[in-house]
Amino acid sequence: MHQAGFIIPKIGLETLGLKNPGNVYWNLQVPALYEEAIRRREGMVAAGGALVVRTGIHTGRSPNDKFIVEDSASKGRIDWGKTNKAISPDRYRALYNRMMSYAQRRDLFVRDCWAGADPAHRIGVRVVNETAWHNLFARNMFLRPKPEELEGFRPEFTILNLPGFQADPALDGTASDCAILVNFSDRVVAICGTWYAGEIKKSVFTILNYLLPDKNVLPMHASANVGPKNDVAIFFGLSGTGKTTLSADPSRTLIGDDEHGWGESSLFNFEGGCYAKVIKLSREAEPEIYATTERFGTVLENVVIDPATGRLDLDDGRHTENTRACYPLDFIPNTSPTGIAGTPENIVMLTADAFGVLPPISRLSPEQAMYHFLSGYTARVAGTEKGVTEPQATFSTCFGAPFMPRHPTVYAKMLGEKMARQHVKCWLVNTGWSGGGFGVGQRMSIRHTRAMVRAALDGTLATVASATDPHFGMQVPSACPDVPGEVLNPKNTWKDKKAYDSAARDVAKRFEANFQQFEGHVDGKVNQAAIRAAA
Repeated sequence: MHQAGFIIPKIGLETLGLKNPGNVYWNLQVPALYEEAIRRREGMVAAGGALVVRTGIHTGRSPNDKFIVEDSASKGRIDWGKTNKAISPDRYRALYNRMMSYAQRRDLFVRDCWAGADPAHRIGVRVVNETAWHNLFARNMFLRPKPEELEGFRPEFTILNLPGFQADPALDGTASDCAILVNFSDRVVAICGTWYAGEIKKSVFTILNYLLPDKNVLPMHASANVGPKNDVAIFFGLSGTGKTTLSADPSRTLIGDDEHGWGESSLFNFEGGCYAKVIKLSREAEPEIYATTERFGTVLENVVIDPATGRLDLDDGRHTENTRACYPLDFIPNTSPTGIAGTPENIVMLTADAFGVLPPISRLSPEQAMYHFLSGYTARVAGTEKGVTEPQATFSTCFGAPFMPRHPTVYAKMLGEKMARQHVKCWLVNTGWSGGGFGVGQRMSIRHTRAMVRAALDGTLATVASATDPHFGMQVPSACPDVPGEVLNPKNTWKDKKAYDSAARDVAKRFEANFQQFEGHVDGKVNQAAIRAAA
């Protein structure tokens, strides 16, 4: 007998079309989910208490396997293309019905939760899993309703997660036996063929990215924190740019580290937990996150564990380099208990420029902010991926292209309007290379970067004289406390000034080529703010 949660045999999921499941476990507490996971041999308990699981061949997201149902409601509202691929209602229904057949007489775990910390904008989400550990993931990742809110809970969206069922590409028109099917009309996301739990998290993000613009809320793939004067800052950045590190400032309170909404009177976390990458995690460098790997309630994906001792080896990437820890946000000290704050005063856009030509910090106008938001630039360095032998420019629209159902300019326009209306300052921060590109220069000093971000957020840089960067057009401050003056101008850090100009023109050309896809969708001011490579 479970002490928390309850079992309702064979009822409660009729709205999904599921009429004959086995036992249905509703909103179990953590000990009960552990008990079920171990009894069903879904994972192992590590020394310290974390639950360690494996996700099989899928150790990350499957972007080629995500489809959105194209019907009369969605047809004119989705930015169809490589990212948002369409599936017909008939094919969706046929695959969905076979998933329903698979679920008959199977035990299921149900989690009712909120997505969005602001009660004015949150949505109710019901997550239905065939495994206890995926249900624990959902419990950690999303916001848990109060007991009185669970009575009569009515979800606005349901996520059906049946990883043991496999699609048939020949029959279903899918790319593989894995499928993530988003139906905005039925308000269902159906996931099959992958045990990677991140698909659940990102499905909720996709839903909010679709719904919230209609409520004048900008959904963002970004971290956020708040200072002692209630000054809020947003941090955009792709993987490897320092988003999590720089937003986790001990002098400021963390609101959240990945997904947020920006409304007219609030900025709020979408989630109640964190999904942190833990490969080679150091107790010394990241003590707070490291401590979560030794706590009861944390789910560890694909982390190597000694079955005899339960000891973890976070340095071992034999299963994947994308090892993950999922834990409630309150496992991290100095986090906001509410996940909600006022509107931002500053935006920080992070890029790791491996070519070493962007200024370490610069100020952007609202139009330049829209441009860089649409560009979503960073650079991969040699050795990070197979076949990458020299720095490669990477552009991910809105710093989260795979999760944006609408046209990118919908989000960019909202960003520009909110910045202008609420008088928000925007800073572009290069956490990449200085004094030359990768292999020649050095990685930007984290100490200097922290000092520059601190000066931007406390208002110091807003009063400093600045100069226009000749290649990229943004305003570069002439001085910053605790940062050597020569560091602020990237050209000054290069020994070969002609080589700098050549590399800067090359990067400018990459920006220019990438932005051609948006030129017909933005107004003249944004096009005027675009980077134009010198001849």
